[in-house]
Amino acid sequence: MADISPSTSTDADTEDKNRFLNQQLCAVASDGSDRPKDQKTLRRLAQNREAARKSRLRKKAYVQQLESSRMKLTQLEQELQRARQQGIFISGSGDQSQSMSGNGALAFDVEYARWLEEQNRRINELRGAVNSHAGDAELRIIVDGILAHYDDIFRIKGDAAKADVFHILSGMWKTPAERCFLWLGGFRSSELLKLLINQLEPLTEQQLLAINNLQQSSQQAEDALSQGMEALQQSLAETLAGSLGPSGSSGNVANYMGQMAMAMGKLGTLEGFIRQADNLRQQTLQQMHRILTTRQSARALLAITDYFSRLRALSSLWLARPRETSTSFKYTALEDP
Repeated sequence: MADISPSTSTDADTEDKNRFLNQQLCAVASDGSDRPKDQKTLRRLAQNREAARKSRLRKKAYVQQLESSRMKLTQLEQELQRARQQGIFISGSGDQSQSMSGNGALAFDVEYARWLEEQNRRINELRGAVNSHAGDAELRIIVDGILAHYDDIFRIKGDAAKADVFHILSGMWKTPAERCFLWLGGFRSSELLKLLINQLEPLTEQQLLAINNLQQSSQQAEDALSQGMEALQQSLAETLAGSLGPSGSSGNVANYMGQMAMAMGKLGTLEGFIRQADNLRQQTLQQMHRILTTRQSARALLAITDYFSRLRALSSLWLARPRETSTSFKYTALEDP
């Protein structure tokens, strides 16, 4: 990232405007021997000079905010690197679940960052192969590797859900823009297929029919899982409400503990919803790959990656935006005396 300095060309332009306004102000003020001072003009000149000063301060504050964001990002990257060096990550061995349980959400966030880094490397390799018109055999190897890499993240999420299902369900490991489209800890397969249809043209009639059928079946499965989640939430709310006494107290201890045990049991089914949703996502990717040709599958994977990359970029721009509605300031035009 290039260094950001408050000494920008915009500041220089603002300084020039200030000097020009000061010269006008002095010229008008020194013209008292010829005619009376135009108080209205002087007042507007002073207002414009103050406006220019405030605009410069706002722009400097914005630049400082960008620099602060860059420093925070660098600090986060350093913390992740230290966490990796200290072994706070999910291992690929049989003690994976134990490692995840010990470190919780932090371990998953670190592992997801590492997975995303490797995913970007694989996608760049695929993009280069597509742009260089590589043969189907070479593309197939890269595409199969990316699909296997997707299998890894579904497995990692499954282990993470056992340790902290709410972290996965809430999507706190995703960027804000990605969380807007989150469904049960991930993307909606049906929506992704809708986006891909326009990106993969031309498709044969058989391919188009197969993708439409896949989209409809994915939508039906998503609706069923969503209804199951709604039923779980309703049942959980009724269980918790049933543990309240007439005056709002928890009633006797035995009844209270029994109700809370029932609620805990129902919360335990959340992990199953996450697992079923990820299975649906995984199966959708695999079936899409079987419907498409190797080259079409490569284009589909690139389109999926570009879509999520733009969501992450949108989040970065949103978080770095100025907190005011506008960073510019309109100067008040001088009126003729």
